[in-house]
Amino acid sequence: MVKDYVEYCSWPAEQREQRIREIKDFFGKRLLVLAHHYQKDEVVRYADCRGDSLKLAEIAARTTEAEFIVFCGVHFMAETADILSGPEQKVILPDLLAGCSMADMVDAASLEDCWEVMDEHYRTEIVPVAYVNSSAEVKAFCGRHGGLTCTSGNAARVFERLYAANKSILFVPDEHLGRNTGLRLGLTPEEIFLWDPKAPDVPLPRQRPKLILWKGFCCVHQRFFPDNVAAARQQYPGIKVIVHPECPRALVEGADDTGSTEYIIKLVNESPVGSAWAIGTEANLVNRLARENPDKTVVSLNPHPSYCKSMNRLTEPGLLWALDNLWHGQVVNEIHVDEVVAEQAAAALRRMLAV
Repeated sequence: MVKDYVEYCSWPAEQREQRIREIKDFFGKRLLVLAHHYQKDEVVRYADCRGDSLKLAEIAARTTEAEFIVFCGVHFMAETADILSGPEQKVILPDLLAGCSMADMVDAASLEDCWEVMDEHYRTEIVPVAYVNSSAEVKAFCGRHGGLTCTSGNAARVFERLYAANKSILFVPDEHLGRNTGLRLGLTPEEIFLWDPKAPDVPLPRQRPKLILWKGFCCVHQRFFPDNVAAARQQYPGIKVIVHPECPRALVEGADDTGSTEYIIKLVNESPVGSAWAIGTEANLVNRLARENPDKTVVSLNPHPSYCKSMNRLTEPGLLWALDNLWHGQVVNEIHVDEVVAEQAAAALRRMLAV
């Protein structure tokens, strides 16, 4: 019988911690707990590994001795872990309502409609590229049409490879990562076109764009503004501003640097003692970097911290609920991607890894 989540909310914190650690000790290597960088500390402290979405999925794929993979993240991340892990492994998402608003901004049906319009209008090869922050079905679309996936860390390499082959790119779903990457590689604004799925009748450029963006964005990274940069520089003279490439172009232009989550972490951790950083990304990560680097100044670029609501759905009681049910022989919230979809999505992921 599946135990009730509410039961664990009333437990004292010490009892919850003791029970989680008992369960982890009991399963040993048969259980792998993964936590995304944006998770709360109350969850991250129990993780065997922490990282960004693709890094964690790759860890899940390599850890073949783990029968159960508890993914403390959001739905598309658990899907990717299921796609890359073995058929005998079970991927568990402790909160099924932990989605991603950006991933939800593109679906396979709307993408097919866009693809038909582009193909009819240009009659030339366009390669679909899906940010890993997308559903398995969207990744599968790319796999079916000769496309691939990318991360915020390797988007530039993927774009460069396709441009060297004289291809145009249809990039989904984050317009800001796509635009920032394209402009960084030397594209002009005129070579970039924004496709709005809610306004598909907008005239297309006569000449094939080098980069077609899907109108989508990350809610977390929309909450940083150029005024925040000016305020940070005034409050902390000499501070370095680094932002995630999911941030809008105007913010990226005003920052000292931009990079993926893993890049930001590495840069701050390896920076000299006494250095100062204003970071434009999710607040749980920024706060953790500040605590782990007490010899440096690390602050959120926006004084009103930007949290990922979906990530913050998962709590310590929620993690315990999933683990305790597992201990009682009940696998709850298992994520299983359809075999055909998984194979097509895996093809897109493999093409990225080849690049």
